Amino acid sequence: MKLDKSKELFDEAVNYLPGGVNSPVRAYKPYPFFAKSAKGSKIYDVDGNEYIDYCLGYGPLLFGHANEHIIEKSIEQLKLGTDYGVPSEKEVQLAKEVIKRVPCAQMVRFTNSGTEATMSAIRLARGITKRDKIIKFEGAYHGAHDAVLVKSGSGAAGLPDSPGIPTDTTKNTMLVEFNDEEALKKLINENKDEIACIIVEPVMGNIGCVPPKEGYLDFLREITLENGILLIIDEVITGFRISKGGAQEYYNVIPDLATFGKIVGGGFPIGAIAGKKEYMEQFTPSGKIYQAGTFSGNPMSINGGLAAFEVLDDNSYKQLHKSGEYFRNGIADILDKLNINFHVNGVESMTQIYFTENEVYDYKTAQTSDTENFLKYFHLLLENGVFIAPSQYECGFISTSHSRDDLDKTLNAIEIALTKLYK
Repeated sequence: MKLDKSKELFDEAVNYLPGGVNSPVRAYKPYPFFAKSAKGSKIYDVDGNEYIDYCLGYGPLLFGHANEHIIEKSIEQLKLGTDYGVPSEKEVQLAKEVIKRVPCAQMVRFTNSGTEATMSAIRLARGITKRDKIIKFEGAYHGAHDAVLVKSGSGAAGLPDSPGIPTDTTKNTMLVEFNDEEALKKLINENKDEIACIIVEPVMGNIGCVPPKEGYLDFLREITLENGILLIIDEVITGFRISKGGAQEYYNVIPDLATFGKIVGGGFPIGAIAGKKEYMEQFTPSGKIYQAGTFSGNPMSINGGLAAFEVLDDNSYKQLHKSGEYFRNGIADILDKLNINFHVNGVESMTQIYFTENEVYDYKTAQTSDTENFLKYFHLLLENGVFIAPSQYECGFISTSHSRDDLDKTLNAIEIALTKLYK
């Protein structure tokens, strides 16, 4: 596999972009490939190489790349304008579509990204409860804003996870391990009447793919209701992917608020907050809790979401379910054949293989993985025409464009890679 043009572009890019990229997750050694185009389940680089894509823009591309219906509708919208700065009818239509699908949604506020959505949802929870402290889970990612870029400190109180974030900003963010009921009970008991909200990835998609233990999300709902704490389910990854109504429908747990990312825009840049009307009306201009965005509800992203919902039906979810099951079973068969005791986690069309013999159910257990060999595995897959995210702590995604042939070719590449690494 030749990557001469990608190397040339990367050597140029580092002179103009920090690290040569516009998001650190895209960087890997010695340099990333540079995309030229993508269609369906495939992504193509500037050197002419083809890859079966399981990154899919980190999750939102349910139909794969360049879906014909979304393209057609986007061209129509381009001719009508890309930014109005005033309300449009389609904003109302998309809000109604979200409300129709999402159990907790009685009102929607569109934002420009998932980061904006979680940031604003936390502000809303603090404003409603008149409390300052929040709880997030170790290893969870809720965007690149100061309140949630937090690592473990002394006790439960968080410390800044990046230079430039004041300690005073993170002192009200408390961390606890995912799937640990007793630890959360203890934390809440020690901070009664101070906690505004718990924000949770229902399936932790930024330490790989870690589902909740049976009953854990029900426990979160019960303990938050008992203590006057708002429950925010962050569905930036799971929303509209694992079921029609997201994780809250899939696990039958209805939060107070939910947040979404570009999946609600059919892959276009967007975010959304959805929740109970009594809470959502506290946002300006109907309430006093400030939230704004000049480009929020832009017609291109709104239109992309409407187009996606027009083709996202029950058959889509049946296909994604079958593909996810087939893929994970295939990986398990390979591991059994090679006598490798690694763990495969997944929910519907989300999957990750952990390079560890330990069961993975939280951040600490995910960290027992052999990340060095995972990166070798990533490069071996790339050499065989398969692109996954270049990190043990990211998730793999399947789209409706992934054929059985795509999955079989990928399973063959996985077997080749694991054989080279461990046999």
